[in-house]
Amino acid sequence: MKNFFRAAGMAAGFTLLSLGLTLASAQVAKKSGKGPGILQSEWGKVEGGTYAAPMGKLGTKPSETWTATTMGAAVGGKANPAKVATVTGEIIDFSCYLQIGKHGEKHRSCGQKCFTAGQPIGLLTEDGTMYMLMEEEHDPRRDGLTDFRKAAIEHTAHIMEVSGTLAEHGGYKALYVHGYLKK
Repeated sequence: MKNFFRAAGMAAGFTLLSLGLTLASAQVAKKSGKGPGILQSEWGKVEGGTYAAPMGKLGTKPSETWTATTMGAAVGGKANPAKVATVTGEIIDFSCYLQIGKHGEKHRSCGQKCFTAGQPIGLLTEDGTMYMLMEEEHDPRRDGLTDFRKAAIEHTAHIMEVSGTLAEHGGYKALYVHGYLKK
């Protein structure tokens, strides 16, 4: 019986030690600013641009956080908190990336088909943080009067610098891209 309690005590001690090390490593990762990492990083080679030298730019850096149409559509005329931001990352098909980790040049044509079919557009940063991308202008976006999706299709699997309005809530991150009203 003595050995049973000794073994049980040791098992509990190892479990607590393991939990402590796991929590400690999570805190170190959080303090170091590292994101969750990129899924299937060995598979998703990007041929268009690098994180240090993006292939190009999407969106215009706004002078105001939200446009007049967004403010007009906001509950009580007050949009949610956000900030102007520029983020560099790979244009990804949000749905395929989360479901099966596909991105990069091997996934370019599939991602383009998914975007054409209306799947969500994403931006994947070097540390694995993901942002959903969409047009900022609320009413024109709703009414199909924007064409950011065309730019996303053209730049699927390319690393781009994207500017717009960054909003976050409940762990979700969205970058609302300005400057894609149809003419």
